Amino acid sequence: MEGGPDHPQEALARDFLLCELGEHDESTEHAAHLCAAEGRDDRDLWFLWAGSSTHRVYRFATLPLCPATLHDFDRGSIRRCPLFFGHRPRTHSFQVTDPLGALDTDDTDAS
Repeated sequence: MEGGPDHPQEALARDFLLCELGEHDESTEHAAHLCAAEGRDDRDLWFLWAGSSTHRVYRFATLPLCPATLHDFDRGSIRRCPLFFGHRPRTHSFQVTDPLGALDTDDTDAS
């Protein structure tokens, strides 16, 4: 990938990947963001996969960024959806609730 990392194996050196698309059906590929190209803000490298077990298929793709933004006028901030253009489901990153995020907090300490 033009403008990609100098050492691609370091960008791929992970024990596991999580799908960033939120909940979706089996007809939609899972997707994990790997890296952005330096100096290019219009395409990122993604790892996509479908199926399970021995029937799993995967691919690498450079995909354009999603143009969706979330404007918070009270705070004066703008958040971009960091997913790729045309992602499915149509839920943007700022609308996805991470079920694993709840593992970072322990409600039992609140007593």
